[in-house]
Amino acid sequence: MIREVKDLSPDQKMAVESLLGRSVSEQETVSVQAFQPPAISDQRRQQIVEGLRQYFAEVDAKRQPVSAEEADGIINEAMRNSRPGYRPRQ
Repeated sequence: MIREVKDLSPDQKMAVESLLGRSVSEQETVSVQAFQPPAISDQRRQQIVEGLRQYFAEVDAKRQPVSAEEADGIINEAMRNSRPGYRPRQ
């Protein structure tokens, strides 16, 4: 469902803002979708988690060590590239 914010009732606008955690302007459009989670067994979920842990352990073992400041800089650059207007916390 896609709606223009200007067409929402006050209650609907309040609900959208509550879900987004921010105010929305009259010029914005919102989209709401509901998804059924995929049926997955606890055993399969554990297999996936273990596979991810192993993958990230391999990635960590290959990476070059960097200082905390360099790591923060890398993360902040990635955030700015993916979220225009991102400002790191001070």
